[in-house]
Amino acid sequence: MGGFSESGAVSPGHSRHGQGSGSGNNGKKTSKKSRTKRGKRGRKRRNKKNRNNRTPPPYFPPEAEEGNIEYKLKLVNPTQYRFEHLATQLKWRLQEGRGEAVYQIGVEDNGLLVGLTDADMKASLRTLKRMAEKVGADITLLREREVDYDLDRNTRKIAEVLVRKVPDDQQFLDLRVAVLGNVDSGKSTLLGVLTQGELDNGRGRARLNLFRHLHEIQTGRTSSISFEILGFNSKGEVVNYSESRTAEEICESSSKMITFIDLAGHHKYLKTTIFGLTSYCPDFAMLVVSANTGIAGTTREHLGLAMALKVPIFIVVSKVDLCSRGTVDRTVRQLERVLKQPGCNKVPMVVSTPDDAVTAAQQFAQSACITPIFTLSSVSGESLDLLKVFLNILPPLSNSKEQEELMQQLTEFQVDEIYSVPDVGTVVGGTLYSGVCREGERLVVGPTDEGRFLRLKVGSIQRNRSACRVLRAGQAATLALGTFNRSLLRKGMVMVSPKMNPTICCQFEAAIVLLFHAKTFRRGSQVTVHVGNVRQTATAECLHGKVGSQSSPDGLRAGEHAVVRFCFIKHPEYLRLGAKLLFREGVTKGIGHVTRLLPPSQNQDQNQNHDQNQQEH
Repeated sequence: MGGFSESGAVSPGHSRHGQGSGSGNNGKKTSKKSRTKRGKRGRKRRNKKNRNNRTPPPYFPPEAEEGNIEYKLKLVNPTQYRFEHLATQLKWRLQEGRGEAVYQIGVEDNGLLVGLTDADMKASLRTLKRMAEKVGADITLLREREVDYDLDRNTRKIAEVLVRKVPDDQQFLDLRVAVLGNVDSGKSTLLGVLTQGELDNGRGRARLNLFRHLHEIQTGRTSSISFEILGFNSKGEVVNYSESRTAEEICESSSKMITFIDLAGHHKYLKTTIFGLTSYCPDFAMLVVSANTGIAGTTREHLGLAMALKVPIFIVVSKVDLCSRGTVDRTVRQLERVLKQPGCNKVPMVVSTPDDAVTAAQQFAQSACITPIFTLSSVSGESLDLLKVFLNILPPLSNSKEQEELMQQLTEFQVDEIYSVPDVGTVVGGTLYSGVCREGERLVVGPTDEGRFLRLKVGSIQRNRSACRVLRAGQAATLALGTFNRSLLRKGMVMVSPKMNPTICCQFEAAIVLLFHAKTFRRGSQVTVHVGNVRQTATAECLHGKVGSQSSPDGLRAGEHAVVRFCFIKHPEYLRLGAKLLFREGVTKGIGHVTRLLPPSQNQDQNQNHDQNQQEH
């Protein structure tokens, strides 16, 4: 039988010509019917397409068992048993974050952003506040955002909440931030504004309290390393000298402390800047760039140093009040180009809203390639609050497990500064690399010029200018040593437990890469070596294991790798295997790590063999 199929298509064996040969009425009916069905199918296809185009539900990464981030779908009216369990869980997360935890409310454990209604969100936040009070903490709502992918019309939200321990017994979270940048970029002024709580007058008033020497006040240029503190209480509010008269009051009121290490910007003080970066073990580096001059002077060099030492870096473009918006944008674009270059491989992230600041702080700690950029003014105060939000949320790099492992090791304190204080005696400042140090503890300090270690007793301990009974690994402090002879001490020494039996060396081997050299780095070259708090001139005794595209038989050129044996020219030093090494001499620069330590007896044997070989040749 011929005619139309149900779908309106031509049946097999019939030509298109037969389409109009049927009766008129029947043809019209069929045509109308087919159009109706085609319309239905078209609507179905459009609906299906719309369903496919609908935004898929947003996800976070699945919740991690370890770390200080907890996902909770909702916390509405838990039973007493459930509440106790939740409080214990919060305690664990705070311990993992060394006193800080972040709760994502309205998020499932697999990371799906479900969201809550206003009533459920308020009830959940009330429960979280009760949990925090039970474990001695406070909560701060960082941000709320709507989740709008759901089909129902009810607005659903997720909330991000910071939970922070109330300070107790001096055990606040302490982060060290090295401040880098070219001379006159506004480093000291910015720190003065942050720590004093008063804006600058445009002529450098804010920085006067930071200077340590008369010539610094006269020239306005930092030549030494100074430390400034900025606190945040358990509610996330700033604690600085505007409300607290002394550093001790700031420490007592703060749950989190940011210690700024103000370094010199001028090229002639470069060795002081490198010492600050290698010795004080900063957690982060803040590179300050002036908006009106852009990348100039030592800016690139400081950026390179921080990257070579693998210190995470964020950038502050200062003095935006002095120039137009176009000039500021040009400086930011210049920074973005430098950060994206193959040598840097960074992902710049310009921070312009409080939400950006929260995101930047979290991503910055999780990924080494993210580089936040702030644009602010120390005179007008523009965008200064964004930097404070960022610093408040910035989490520590090491977790509690790594901290515990360091504390289980034997005591090792690096000596970075030496003072004589009236009525106290000799005082040393530095960082506790490992172990725990208490008042009255007996340690040995060295090595002396002869390679010996001397016994001493620790008197009182101070952290951030306030008394402290126990010092834990990773914390910086000053230790009073009473009547111990100051002349026997020098920077670069270590104070260690007598049980450690510390190894010292005059010679050591390091795997290095030469970053820059005008000519060829060869045997006999003398360079200043920085390893932690050790800074001493050393001679390159021999080079072997060279790797490079154009390896020179008698030396090393820029970009080439090698294993070099260095010999200290003055006195032996205490080094650790695997420690980062940085060396320089004029324009020569190189980085690497210590691979082998040669004890003094082995040094002498090798030198004798070396001399005999030279005589034979």
